[in-house]
Amino acid sequence: MRASDGTAPPESEDTALSAITQRVVACRACPRLVAWREQSAADPPKRYRGETYWARPVPGFGDFAARLLIVGLAPAAHGGNRTGRVFTGDSSGDFLFPALHRAGFASQPTSTTADDGLSLNDAYIAAAVRCAPPDNRPTPGEFERCRSYLEEEIAALRELEVIVALGALAWTTTLRSLASLGTTIPRPAPEFKHGALAPLGKFRLIGSYHVSRQNTNTGRLTAPMFDAIFERVRTELSAR
Repeated sequence: MRASDGTAPPESEDTALSAITQRVVACRACPRLVAWREQSAADPPKRYRGETYWARPVPGFGDFAARLLIVGLAPAAHGGNRTGRVFTGDSSGDFLFPALHRAGFASQPTSTTADDGLSLNDAYIAAAVRCAPPDNRPTPGEFERCRSYLEEEIAALRELEVIVALGALAWTTTLRSLASLGTTIPRPAPEFKHGALAPLGKFRLIGSYHVSRQNTNTGRLTAPMFDAIFERVRTELSAR
């Protein structure tokens, strides 16, 4: 079995990723984030009242043999923090998953719950920070305390070739993660922009504007622009 839903995979499928998932879910390293994720679950908006929130750190999910890794910023307070799966049940996912489906990386164009049948093919999704932050703004210390999980996932995804960073903060976190894993990062470091491509050792890092409503509702990021990112991903994968 190549693909996983948002639940922890059995150790027989991938021991390393399963162990990372368990450590992520149990993490309480950032008191501010612990308080916010739990407060959000205790006082949800009216449309979600009566639902049982995940209210824990949100692990990555996807294909254990993925050649593509997508790195987002952090779970939404009433998205991943509610459903337990990153980009699931929020407006950012409503933009991301249709694009992944069009590109052949997702089995369906919607993602509403962690058990909705969605599976990823040749792709894995993670976040730079695993808990929902107030105002969607993690602090520098929160990025640093969480970064080891991304590093571990990159190391565990043995077939990984291409990383798409959604936004400048995910781009910077990915560069730091790769450097910690021994990848040589040029100086000055590659700058983030939409469509940027940085060859980094055995990896290719591609930048995209984040799929937040701030970008998609204003037209800064359109569906054709986002589709072009995954066309570039396919080109990079087929060229190697």
